[in-house]
This record gives sequence, structure tokens and C-alpha cells, in this order.
Amino acid sequence: MTALSGQIAENLATVRSRIDQACQRSGRDSSEVTLVCVTKYAELEWIEALLETGISILGESRPQQLSERAAVLPKHIEWHLVGQLQRNKVRRTLACTSLIHSVDSLRLLDRIETISAGEGVRARVLLQANLSLDHARSGFSADQLREEWSRVMAMKTVEVLGLMTMAAWSDDPQSSRPVFEELRDLAEELGRRRVDQGGRPLTELSMGMSNDFEVAIESGATLVRLGRSLYQGLTPPQTSRR
Repeated sequence: MTALSGQIAENLATVRSRIDQACQRSGRDSSEVTLVCVTKYAELEWIEALLETGISILGESRPQQLSERAAVLPKHIEWHLVGQLQRNKVRRTLACTSLIHSVDSLRLLDRIETISAGEGVRARVLLQANLSLDHARSGFSADQLREEWSRVMAMKTVEVLGLMTMAAWSDDPQSSRPVFEELRDLAEELGRRRVDQGGRPLTELSMGMSNDFEVAIESGATLVRLGRSLYQGLTPPQTSRR
């Protein structure tokens, strides 16, 4: 095992232990929480070291970089888009993405519906909620989701699995708890409405990053998006352009 592989394996073991402990504190089973390893700032060799540990779910923030990496990395990888998606990049993204976490508007949702219908595929997405009222971030407000939910439920080729959010950055992870709990409650409310119409409940909550993922798990997260905590102790090579 190389020093790089050893550091990645150690970081991953620490993260998994923290996930297990957060699940224990909240009376949940660790199998209920999926780790999405975010590769936005990761070197290719770091990603390869992650894959050596058995990781198979990767998250990328930039659609172009996702498609480029999907083309050169093993085909068994399940790619999640966790960053902003522009409407003109939907087609390329659908071709290599298992789940889109960041559908932040009805215009984007409609675009995904149109392209997925034309391609004969079923798109799996999460709707991004902006519950911290941060004007620098995109996403639906809670009221917008409630008002437009009937339209969301009418989608034919887009499968909305759940919701995603990002809490405002803070040194105190506990400050994220109200936002995470609001997302959980909103997902339960919208899910009940869909069940009442003969549909399925919302089963996925994507929330929590390296600074607050334990609080997110305690609040009901099923997907946690971690990057920085997986690469602790690693230094990009001087020739890196990222």
C-alpha cells in the first residue's frame, strides 16, 4: 500500500466511524446512510485510491468535469451531480449520471423531463431547497415547493426521490440542525401528499457536508456529501491546475 492509499484508507475509516456513531446516537442503522465521495477538488490519483477501498459512489460539482472523469474512470462507478446544473448541459449530464441532487427550478425540471422523454430514459433527481434563505444560493423555497408540488408530481420521466439542501457555513455544526430538520419535515409533508395521490413517499434526503454531516445524519439524512474530510493530509502536486 502506498502512502497515498494508506492516508485515503485512514481518512475513510475515520469518516465511516463518525457516520456509525452518529447513527447510533439517533437510533438509526448505518445502512440507511449513503456516503457520496465528492471529487470536485480531488486529484485523479486520489480518486483512484478511493476506488481501491471499494468506494463506488462519487459526487462531482461540475457537469463538464463529471463527464470527463466518467469517461476515463471505471464504468461501475455511480456518479452523482451535486453542483449546479445549467439547462444546456442536461443532455450530457443525464448520459453519465445516476442521480442529480441539485434541481433548483421548475425550468430545469421541465428541461430534464423533455430530454429524458426524448432519450427514452428515466431521470432520478432530488429537488434543491434553499431553506437558509441565502440569496447567494439557488433552490426552491419551502413555499414554492408546496405551491408547485402538483406540477412536480405530474412529471412522467423524471423520478423525484427526495430533497437536498445546504446549510449556511458555520464553525458550529449545531447551527445547521434547524435547516436539516426543516428539510426532513418538508419531505415528509410532500411525501404524504404524493402517497395520497397513489405515489411513493420521498425516501432520500441529501444534506450534510464535511463540517456538519453528523448533525445531518441525526436529523435524518440518507445521503451525505463529503469531500474535504476524505482528503485530509494530502497535498496537490505543484503541477496541478486545480
